[in-house]
Amino acid sequence: MSDELEELRKRKLAQMQEGIARQQEAQEQENAMEVQKEVLLKQVLTPEAKSRLTNIKLANPEFATQIEYLLLRLYQTGQVKKIDDQQLKAILLKITKNKRDITITRK
Repeated sequence: MSDELEELRKRKLAQMQEGIARQQEAQEQENAMEVQKEVLLKQVLTPEAKSRLTNIKLANPEFATQIEYLLLRLYQTGQVKKIDDQQLKAILLKITKNKRDITITRK
């Protein structure tokens, strides 16, 4: 009986260790992809545009992530070489044209 219990404990421990190893591997891959994305964004964006994107990321991280992937896709497909602040503003205006209606009502 105790041999079966000990064997069960060993299997459970092995499963937990495998799960932890898979999580660590997934985290390392995610970190590597994030670093690669940042390196590409440095190549694609001018310092002013990068600063604007950083400000957007502070205000709305999900939106900034969408923009980053859009910019990288534009770069990888050869549609843009280097994106300056004016080009980024134009891209943002096209994206947010229909999405952002802010109204302030005062009582």
